[in-house]
Amino acid sequence: MTAMATHPPARPYTVHDLAAMPDDGRRYELIDGVLLVSPAPGTRHQKIVMKLGSYLDTVCPDDLHVLSAPFAVQPSASTEVQPDLLVARDEDLTDKNLPVAPLLVVEVLSPSTALNDLNTKKAVYQRMGVPSYWVVDPADPVLTAYELDADGQYQQVAEVKGTDVFEAARPYPVRIVPVELLGKLR
Repeated sequence: MTAMATHPPARPYTVHDLAAMPDDGRRYELIDGVLLVSPAPGTRHQKIVMKLGSYLDTVCPDDLHVLSAPFAVQPSASTEVQPDLLVARDEDLTDKNLPVAPLLVVEVLSPSTALNDLNTKKAVYQRMGVPSYWVVDPADPVLTAYELDADGQYQQVAEVKGTDVFEAARPYPVRIVPVELLGKLR
């Protein structure tokens, strides 16, 4: 099954329409009023989200939080995304969602979401002003990191594979080895 983008016949979707979506294990997101529906992720995807989220949380400063999907980043009435992982400031969070750009977004690719994660969602995160965007391909595994430049455009700052080491400085210092994110699944 692939991620679907659909338009309702009469008007674009809003975040209020998301409350009526079924609780069926799929992820429902909005980008500029367009509904994106993704199936439940697979084993490698979930293992990487769990391992990376746990590690990021372990070294996270006290004024920041690491959260995983489903958690809404809702910068407007027509856009709500649920990154696989995010890092946000304590003062930016509400009990319900994150109404501003997180400091870091991580998307783990799935066959059904890869094109959206690498194109559509990357463009949305850039437009929102998310300073750091990481994409993890669980197949190899490979971590590709992007950071906003002075013009607000993403520039690739790293691509690490297998046992290579990624030494991130933003949003806080962290050392990541992609193959370790698979745990026992190697």
